[in-house]
Formats: sequence, structure tokens, C-alpha cells
Amino acid sequence: MLAVDYLNVVREVLDRIQQTQLEGIDEAAALIAASAVDGGAWHLHDTGHMVSQELIHRAGGLLLITPLTYSFGVNNPVRASEKRQAKETVRSDRIVGVGQRIIESSNMAPGDVLMIGSVSGRNASSIDLALAAREAGIKVVAVTSLAYSSSVASTHPSGLRLFEAADVALDNCGVPGDAALGVAGLDTPFGPTSGIGAACVCWCVCAQVVQRLLAMGHKPHVFKSANLDGGPEFNRAAEEAFRKSGL
Repeated sequence: MLAVDYLNVVREVLDRIQQTQLEGIDEAAALIAASAVDGGAWHLHDTGHMVSQELIHRAGGLLLITPLTYSFGVNNPVRASEKRQAKETVRSDRIVGVGQRIIESSNMAPGDVLMIGSVSGRNASSIDLALAAREAGIKVVAVTSLAYSSSVASTHPSGLRLFEAADVALDNCGVPGDAALGVAGLDTPFGPTSGIGAACVCWCVCAQVVQRLLAMGHKPHVFKSANLDGGPEFNRAAEEAFRKSGL
């Protein structure tokens, strides 16, 4: 069964994460825990592979993770019908120079930690954001595919890939192109693993943050499922406590 082949590939990815990424995961957690205790925030920006949805406001997840999103749009409807086909869609992930503007427009501050997820790690805006954040005194943790990123050229003028622009680079242990299965009858590989790999890496970081904060004498607040009896009340109390403690 192709489904079994995919499950075997996923197991290999998770094994590689355990074998190769635990040191980096704990290093990232150390940055986040130290920042949180000192009043800093943990920001998460993802380029479209669901890591933000996986971690934020999630039952069993930490309240201290906050999303960082931005958008770029142009509203100019005149002559829209005749020109729509001729114009390319603006890809915000490939715009150079947005990093400093994002930092200036955000609520990020020196001492915070910014986690950036990008599978290929080549797109200009993610690299731009990482460089601008570090220049502003914000630590940057990248979640990327090192094999993929090492096989492609950066689209940023610096020539850096995301893993080269971050303080800590975590590998989702995927392959170049993300799709991991060669399938007879298909002309391109099938079955991406980046979502599962990145989610695993990020939850491992969360686990180490919890461990480190508890060891430092601080109790981090965790969401309870809102679908359990008493869940909404628990979460309201946790959110109130989080506003006071930042943890």
C-alpha cells in the first residue's frame, strides 16, 4: 500500500529528528525560556505550511506563543477586467526589503524570540525578516529543511538561506522538493513530509521550554481543550494569569 510507504517515510523523518535535532531543539528552548522569564515574547511566523495553526491557541499548547503575520495587497480596480490575465500575482514571500518594515510595524522588542518557518528557506522575505530581527536585537530560530535549502540558491540579495540568517536552525529533516515518495506512474515525487516534521520539531521545542521554565521555578500556562467540561473557564483564568505573568 502506498499509504504504508508514506507512513514508513514519516517514521524515518521522525527518527532523524530524534537522532539529529535534540541539541538544537534544546538550544532554541533555552533562548525562549530565558526571554520569557525576562519579559520577552515568543513570536511565530510561517510561510504557509500550517505551523502557525498547529501551535497557536491549541489545546495542550503554550499561551506564550504569539503569531506574526503580514499582508501585501494592491487595490486598484480600474481596467481590472482587461489586465487581470496579463498581471502576475504579487508573491509577498519574495519581496525584498520588507523585513525592517515588519519589525518597525510590529510589537516585537529586543530580547524577544522570533521563530520563522520556511521549508525551502530560500525566499527573500523570510531571510529579510530574519536579518532585520537580529539587527533589532531579536533572536531568530529557523525551522526549515536543511537538505532542501542547501540544494537551492537564495532569492535574497545577500545570498543567504534562512538557516544561515538565523541564530538557531532546526531541520524538519525533509528532502529537496519536500515530496518523499517516488511512485510508478507519476512524473514527480509524491507525499510531502515538511508539515509533520516541522510540527514535531516545534512541539519538541515547546516541551523543552516547559521543562526549562519549570526547572527555573516558573509555571507556564497551557490551554485546555475548550470542548472539555470546564475548558472555557479554565482557559479564561489561564489567559488572565498569563496577562499578569507573561508565561
